[in-house]
Amino acid sequence: MKQDFFQYQAPTTPFAPALEVSHARGNYIFDVHGNEYLDCVAGVSALPLGHCHPAVTTAIKKQVDLYMHVMVYGEYAQEPAVELCKKIAQHMPAPLQMTYLVNSGTEAMEAAIKLARRVTGRSELVSMQKAYHGNTMGSLSLMDYEERKAPFRPLLPQVKHIKFNCQSQLNIITDKTAAVIIESIQGGAGFIMPHTSWLKALKEKCQQTGALLIIDEIQPGMGRTGSMFYFTQHDIIPDMVITGKGLAGGLPIGALTASSKHLNMFKEAPMLGHITTFGGNPVIATAALATMTELEKGDLINAVKVKELRFRESLINKHIKEIRGVGLMLAVILADEQHTAAIVDECRNRGVLFFLLLFEKKAIRITPPLTISQDEIDKACHILNEVISKFYN
Repeated sequence: MKQDFFQYQAPTTPFAPALEVSHARGNYIFDVHGNEYLDCVAGVSALPLGHCHPAVTTAIKKQVDLYMHVMVYGEYAQEPAVELCKKIAQHMPAPLQMTYLVNSGTEAMEAAIKLARRVTGRSELVSMQKAYHGNTMGSLSLMDYEERKAPFRPLLPQVKHIKFNCQSQLNIITDKTAAVIIESIQGGAGFIMPHTSWLKALKEKCQQTGALLIIDEIQPGMGRTGSMFYFTQHDIIPDMVITGKGLAGGLPIGALTASSKHLNMFKEAPMLGHITTFGGNPVIATAALATMTELEKGDLINAVKVKELRFRESLINKHIKEIRGVGLMLAVILADEQHTAAIVDECRNRGVLFFLLLFEKKAIRITPPLTISQDEIDKACHILNEVISKFYN
């Protein structure tokens, strides 16, 4: 399989380990050679309930026997999508009560950019330095990493970048700005946490200038930080929220949530202002509904802070300079970047999966399923501590 993987499947890097997956259950992935791997990546934060959670797989199987794709998005009333949108609304502050379902987080961001321009009649966008919102052309335009952007130019014009948590740069937002777009926690930049005072000042600046505030919850959402959505911990109400990754428990999904006043603008001037064939797919919506329902029970989300503490107390190593992030969205920051990739590889050889971050080369990603146990945390931390010491001593 590995040979065919490299021959027929388009690559993204020269360094893919090509782990040959046989099956996955709970917090473990198994390869075709009978090896098991404790998963501390969760598909890059996409599996809050772990692999093949019975609540999700049972719901999927039931829905498959009823109907799968029947019509493009927005034409027929399909119970899974309707109930999912209602469920999302229950976890959002007013007036964020309407959701447009799509196929990925980056597609939801594209829709948000379009909607912001439609609502405001403006074209300028302000995003953050070291932002990551996806890789489609609009989402890529929001990034300030020229090495990644240059080969694909021209991209969207009129995009300005400001520093995350920098209040003095908020003056760049003006009455020409359609939207300011932020991650509630900067992911690719190294799990940078926002200051509540900055978020409040940012929201106030948007209100003063008439710019819309769009918050990307694609990675922090779905209980990973100890609440269903992280922005709700800061007592601010954005104009739009983007979700994805873990929302459907392992199936592809994205969602744009906003007010009905704003989202109704997609239906006229022009009609079909945003279109998707498979957005709101009933099988995927069913998986998302089951995922959110399971998370609502509270046990997993309530335990997130305790599990975070266990990681922080167990990862004691003189070569770890800090642990960034919150909940089960953590990044171990090493002294330098010389061994980071090799450490991740060696941990995989020892049966624990970690991963890297996009911009912060000194970071090791720890984003396990919320279902990870205390004993599994201890196992992961023991191996990571040993491997870090091996490479630096």
